[in-house]
Amino acid sequence: MDFTLSTEQEILRESVRSFAEKEIKPVASELDKKEEFSHETMQKMAELGLFGIFVSEEYGGQGMDYMSYIIATEEIGRIDGSHAATVAAGNSLGIGPIYYFGNEEQKRRYLPKLCKGETLWAFGLTEPNAGSDAANTKTNAVLDGNEWVINGSKIFITNASTKISAGTTVLCRTGTRDDGKPELSSILVETGTRGYITKEMHDKMMWRASNTSELYFDDCRVPKENLLGTRGHGFHQMMQTLDGGRLSIGAMGLGGSQGCFDMALKYSSEREQFGRPISNFQINAFKLADMALEIECARLLLYKACWLRDNNKPFSKEAAMAKLYCSEVMYRCANHAVQLHGGYGLMKEYDVERFYRDQKLLDIGEGTSEVQRIVIARYIGARCL
Repeated sequence: MDFTLSTEQEILRESVRSFAEKEIKPVASELDKKEEFSHETMQKMAELGLFGIFVSEEYGGQGMDYMSYIIATEEIGRIDGSHAATVAAGNSLGIGPIYYFGNEEQKRRYLPKLCKGETLWAFGLTEPNAGSDAANTKTNAVLDGNEWVINGSKIFITNASTKISAGTTVLCRTGTRDDGKPELSSILVETGTRGYITKEMHDKMMWRASNTSELYFDDCRVPKENLLGTRGHGFHQMMQTLDGGRLSIGAMGLGGSQGCFDMALKYSSEREQFGRPISNFQINAFKLADMALEIECARLLLYKACWLRDNNKPFSKEAAMAKLYCSEVMYRCANHAVQLHGGYGLMKEYDVERFYRDQKLLDIGEGTSEVQRIVIARYIGARCL
């Protein structure tokens, strides 16, 4: 088996790592403190080509593979979870559904600006009473002549209320299937549409410099041509989108784990107690060894899942495994890193405190850790109700 990354992928890693160290690291702590989405760094990430990485050049993308996108997300996540969330949601959840399910007119209308970072697009899935049970969405859309009339709400939606947010792909009930289950469809709703309101959410524990919103639809009317793909295929679109999104969450977990390790190794090599660096004490050296071991395992699992995806092989099970494992590895790495920093690890002066908070969302977003275990159990033949 060949584990060698291509020359292009190695160059991408180095360029994104250098960018993150130079442009994001100096401002990440202050943005987190102020709970401020940075349009400036967003634009710089766009200029680097971090949006539309896997989209063909025909629609303004970079024409690279999914592995390259994951590597870029990993390197941003190594420095800051909020910026990584903007990139991950902007690509997997914003650009992805339009690119994979949109018709030619929709692709040409939205993708070029999204790939340039001139606009952002969101994915309206989660509702106040439909989280893990996403198919239980209550937001409904009724076809009235040549328009869909949408009513309902969404919550915890990334990238939906920035000043460059252009719209949201909204999962709606559009009827009832023959088996009595709800018919789910995806509909594109542009920002500024009458009856569509976005409200930015504040006081978050994590990803404080990422934009998170509540969405409200009150007799919101959009053209029937805004249907994404085929009517009734919304659940399939959602699941395929989440499979790709789980890889990006895995990349954030992997990058965050690496960031925690880097900080822990540096601090413990410089901090002295009892006349020697604390990294020389076996109890601490073993923490670092465990971190290095789990990060390597996480990287191999995530990269394998990306390889499967890029080679058009089934990858849903591996995506769930990678998302689950990378998320939980970051939890353990963040915990060790804070412990190695001692009291300083509890202070906002040290970035490790932010990493400790940011990790928690990885256990919840794109399907909770509990849901990932259900998914994996079903794939291995263990019926899990």
